[in-house]
Amino acid sequence: MTEITLYGIKNCDTVKKARKWLDENNISHRFHDVRADGLDQDMLARWIEAAGWETVLNKRGTTWRKLDPSIQENISAENVSELLLEHPAMVKRPVLDMSGAITIGFKADSYAEIFNR
Repeated sequence: MTEITLYGIKNCDTVKKARKWLDENNISHRFHDVRADGLDQDMLARWIEAAGWETVLNKRGTTWRKLDPSIQENISAENVSELLLEHPAMVKRPVLDMSGAITIGFKADSYAEIFNR
């Protein structure tokens, strides 16, 4: 059986849309709030390996915009995990983990394709 975990932040609109889509399509999944339930180096390493650090890092959010410009300018593959562990809200959301297959972000069409719906 495929194990499905959706990672995100419960009050994020995009995460809400993904959770609603999964529920409406009767897809059993576990929700993991990266802010409340935590985030660890292993999770980030899997996501970064699957999608690339530039995809995992959300540069469109408030948390990113509030960072000191010197931090923004010096972010790299070597230090991005530290930054994301310190600021879990900067993870692009949601992260869908289907038994190790990682999808970042939500689009109903993409989820329909993933789940053959």
